[in-house]
Amino acid sequence: MKVVRKVLGLAVCVSVPACGGDEIERPRFLSGEVPIEYPLQMWDQDMEGETVLTVRVSATGAVDSVRVLESSGHWAFDSAAVEGARHLQFSSARQGDKQVEVWAHVPVRFSKSSRPDSLDSGPNSR
Repeated sequence: MKVVRKVLGLAVCVSVPACGGDEIERPRFLSGEVPIEYPLQMWDQDMEGETVLTVRVSATGAVDSVRVLESSGHWAFDSAAVEGARHLQFSSARQGDKQVEVWAHVPVRFSKSSRPDSLDSGPNSR
């Protein structure tokens, strides 16, 4: 039997320079399960941490590239964050009437707190 613990406390912060005068409407996380699993060995050791990723959200809302921007200091957390982030789905970012690809920062907090899985807009998403 596979025990899965989901990661908690995700927020999306898009950093995109506006070009051509039209401001970019940020992509939004599409509801559903957050596909990032808390590594079982880290859960059993009561380890917590945060990995900050930068992901490229394509014009269709799919994640097509993921990089670690800030490591948690634990390979297991960083690896789980990267693997799960590849499966995140977003609404498309828009510049005017055009769908555009953007790079977004995604902090992934691995915590044993009993908050529900979420991916919210966070304080810097406006």
